[in-house]
Amino acid sequence: MKRERGTGTILWVLWLTYGSFYFCRTNISAALPGIEHEFGFSKADLGWVLASLKIAYAAGQLINGQLAERYSARVLLAVGMFASAALNVLFGFGTAVYFWLFVWAINGYAQALGWTPVMRVAANWVPAHKRGMHIGILGTSYQAIAAVTFVVSGLAAEALGWRAAMWIPAGLLAMSGVHMLCLLRDKPTSTTDVDAALQRAKPHSLASNVVHVLNNPALWWLALALGLLNATRYGFLDWGLSHIKEVQATGVGMAALKYAVLPLGGMVGALASGWISDRWLGGRRTPVVSVQLLLLAGVTVVYSHVVQWGTLPVVATLGLVGFLVFGAQVLLVGTLPIDLARPGTAAASVGFVDCMGYVGASVGDVMTGRMVEGHGWRAAVLCWAAYALLAALAAALLWNVGVRRREQAR
Repeated sequence: MKRERGTGTILWVLWLTYGSFYFCRTNISAALPGIEHEFGFSKADLGWVLASLKIAYAAGQLINGQLAERYSARVLLAVGMFASAALNVLFGFGTAVYFWLFVWAINGYAQALGWTPVMRVAANWVPAHKRGMHIGILGTSYQAIAAVTFVVSGLAAEALGWRAAMWIPAGLLAMSGVHMLCLLRDKPTSTTDVDAALQRAKPHSLASNVVHVLNNPALWWLALALGLLNATRYGFLDWGLSHIKEVQATGVGMAALKYAVLPLGGMVGALASGWISDRWLGGRRTPVVSVQLLLLAGVTVVYSHVVQWGTLPVVATLGLVGFLVFGAQVLLVGTLPIDLARPGTAAASVGFVDCMGYVGASVGDVMTGRMVEGHGWRAAVLCWAAYALLAALAAALLWNVGVRRREQAR
């Protein structure tokens, strides 16, 4: 019982810690309309600013996946959280695209110090047969905090200007960083077989780790599927407030309140996908992922029409989009890479898959900006649907892959 209480505490610390990173990532969507209005920059220009975070985040995941195998998760998380908060404050003082691009790119690297250390700690504490549900719970963190961030940053931008959408979330992330330092432990201290096995795990050399990861074909298919999904996901997350604001001719605060339902739907999706794959499919995650992505493509097409119908159809559709996006995403970025990683490469495998996922997200941001400028919002949203369909096909290639049960530690 002592171990269970300790595990529960650590999981909730991880939940709040990783979720808090989103205070200083999704807040930019509430700032974009104000930036565009004040400075007159095009959506294509702002698309490059958004993409800069994803490109740096992708590189950071590849690097930090290796660091997380070797260094304290508490230290890596603290650096990431406090640096991201400071960079969001700095962003608010900017007046030029290239300055924002530079600052937001550095913020992308700081943000990349979140997920792989969290997954390393989760792998230390959670046995394989409970992994789907527990990581599903962790996956609700960034949906919940993203919902809060949409509301807080949206109302702050409407009441105090776009800079407040950067500064207020920065303060919240810094406070969460202090909380993490006080409560998080990297490894359990009990001496059960699972714990002892995990604590005996020794990281490979850097070169060996890279070879083990890159020579794992399943990880490449996961990476492709996640990259395509992230192009859809960040279409909604980065551009959704601007889309609703312009199509429905509403204020950014009201648009943010409507959009908060997307990550709330995502919380249910993350929990459901982990539970279904653990309980009913014996650890087979990809059937769940493939079906959700196929449905996401169809629902995104529906969204391109109902966005003009009023509040209730939009809210209902966005809730379903969130359920499908994050139900698939939490399996692709957390549970599946750990399941399919070779021994000793859990964090590195997660980092590689997430790296490629954010390459897809960065390309998607640039494409969305260009599509809106050249062809309008409807064409951009239909592109998001096409990305989801291709992601479903990539995931389906791993349909029969089951969870790898390992007695040895990674």
